[in-house]
Amino acid sequence: MASVAFLGLGVMGYPMAGHLKNKGGHDVTVYNRTKAKAEQWVGQHGGSLAVTPAEAAKDKDFVFSCVGNDDDLRSVTTGPEGAFKSMKKGSVFIDNTTASAEVARELAQAAQAGGFSFLDAPVSGGQAGAENGVLTVMVGGDQAAFDRARPVIDAYARMVGLMGSAGAGQLTKMINQICIAGLVQGLSEGIHFGKKAGLDIEKVIEVISKGAAGSWQMENRHKTMNAGKYDFGFAVDWMRKDLGICLAEADRNGAKLPVTALVDQFYKDVQAMGGKRWDTSSLLARLEK
Repeated sequence: MASVAFLGLGVMGYPMAGHLKNKGGHDVTVYNRTKAKAEQWVGQHGGSLAVTPAEAAKDKDFVFSCVGNDDDLRSVTTGPEGAFKSMKKGSVFIDNTTASAEVARELAQAAQAGGFSFLDAPVSGGQAGAENGVLTVMVGGDQAAFDRARPVIDAYARMVGLMGSAGAGQLTKMINQICIAGLVQGLSEGIHFGKKAGLDIEKVIEVISKGAAGSWQMENRHKTMNAGKYDFGFAVDWMRKDLGICLAEADRNGAKLPVTALVDQFYKDVQAMGGKRWDTSSLLARLEK
């Protein structure tokens, strides 16, 4: 059993912290910007709550975070009441936020100066993956820190991999989102085309999902897409945030992402349709408007 803190109890962090407590058996202290959510978590899972990230992180072996963006991450780490103010020597900070590689490298340097380790560890698998404890975790950082943190991360993960030095986890998550964007657009166009052609979409998917066109998106989203229901996962607002990170990094490293840039604009159209909180499969709604 380790002494653990978890900062950020959103749709992902809330169940992830729960797995650390219940499946991992760790002593967990939680912090959330809205205190009522932390009180709810403690009422459900036990453990304790803190009123600041610094208080939560004090004397902990491992500190996790899962917040919104780079600014939120800086706030809970190096901000006036951030966790980095109280991290003990030799401890490990594991960040599950999808953020930029730039902020990951920045915080890794700050952690090193403070005598502890930082791992950027964004996740894939969405809300369902978090609730079921089967997330994929892409990690950047030091091998020794990874080896120490891996058994703790396993409480909410199906797959955990060290991808390289600081920032490599975030870069891998960017590739994940780049691939998803193209897949969802292709699936949306396929379903749209099939409807226009008068085909039975269920029969079509039953056949083609067993061949080279098959994907997780096809298996898990085609039924709800065909029904015009888009309340089953990762929100468009968050996908646009992630694709913005991808496109900004591509500007820096010279990568060409024409399809990603186009799909990002398609998601912008979905937002304009009122679909900010629809899931990412709502690209089909744009084609059918």
